[in-house]
Amino acid sequence: MIAALVLNPGRLLRELVILTACAPLAYYLFAILAAVRFFAARPNKSATSFTPPVSILKPVCGVDFASYQNFKSFCVQDYPEYEILFCVNDLKDAAVPLIHQLTAEFPEHRIRLLADAPQLGANRKVNNLVLLAQEAKFELLVQSDGDVRVAPNYLRDVVAPFAQSGTGVVSCFYRGIAQPNLWAEMEALGAATDFSAGALVADWMEGVTFALGASVATTKTWLGKVGGYAALANVLADDYEIGNRIAKSGARVMLSREVVATMYPAMSFTQFWQHQLRWARTVRLCRPASYVGLLFTHGLPWAVVGALASGSPAGVGAFFVAYLLLRTTLAWTVGVWALHDDTTRRKLWLVPLRDALHFCVWLGSFFSNRITWGDSEFRLSSTGEMVEINSSKAKNRAETAAKAG
Repeated sequence: MIAALVLNPGRLLRELVILTACAPLAYYLFAILAAVRFFAARPNKSATSFTPPVSILKPVCGVDFASYQNFKSFCVQDYPEYEILFCVNDLKDAAVPLIHQLTAEFPEHRIRLLADAPQLGANRKVNNLVLLAQEAKFELLVQSDGDVRVAPNYLRDVVAPFAQSGTGVVSCFYRGIAQPNLWAEMEALGAATDFSAGALVADWMEGVTFALGASVATTKTWLGKVGGYAALANVLADDYEIGNRIAKSGARVMLSREVVATMYPAMSFTQFWQHQLRWARTVRLCRPASYVGLLFTHGLPWAVVGALASGSPAGVGAFFVAYLLLRTTLAWTVGVWALHDDTTRRKLWLVPLRDALHFCVWLGSFFSNRITWGDSEFRLSSTGEMVEINSSKAKNRAETAAKAG
């Protein structure tokens, strides 16, 4: 057999292509097992009795279709002592009236509104986090975005791992709540069935050394060891860097089984494309080798390649049936069974289309280091730092940072 392949290099190449085309199928199977391993394990219920006081940090910019419900979910926690600190870029932000309404509805809670954080870097969210951390009363910090909604047991579950000495960061997976819009649903599908699957595989293979940005819990002590939020003021992937830097400092970084919800508002194709590219280029710069390796997790294009290389109707059928069976099983296992993501449950049939778009995004991410975030455009450096392009705001931030230093 081997001699025949050596004497026929064309056949050898075809066999190698077919073997390589099977790599995503093996990845899908491994990711399914990783999800079952992680979410089937029983949580340590006794640890939920560990309830130190917590400061919840919420940098907010604008509102979406469910902002008040999202904010309110943090006010009905089954937890003895915590404060909620909001920070907006300025007091004209649309979220301000909602925060005032929240304060009136829950006078028993310590809810504070901050604004006009010093502009230390290009990442406005991190600028706000710097101010929030400075004003936080407690050692344990739990940050989350404004579009995040949580269950009443959320704080107990994310805080519980800190009962073990050496825990530095705990972050959460997230399910999507999408408006009835194709591109919003595509974003939700990607987060639940692709991004989360990759995080589960990483956790099983090597343990996580990064955080997932919807919800990140840490302490002032560990944050101080890596320079605080101020050290991340020009970094786009601040969630990844918090986990990665604290892990390098010797702390344990963990994923919680508590799943939060994030909102996906209706958007245009252009907005979808820009957001996907922003995320992809960020990952490429943070983990370049791993990002290139993602090529072998794209099942749809490899199914096409494998089918063509097989040269037979049976081979074509085998590749596409295997892709559809394993990919939809992975999407259902992670998205529906593990994360209880309603978009995945309703729109499972859209996964192949999402995979096709995701491959185009992966390819497109290599052609530029520019991203669009909000109403600004940035260039990403080789270390993942943002440089705002042609903006007087960037100059003002640089001057502020120089004065602060």
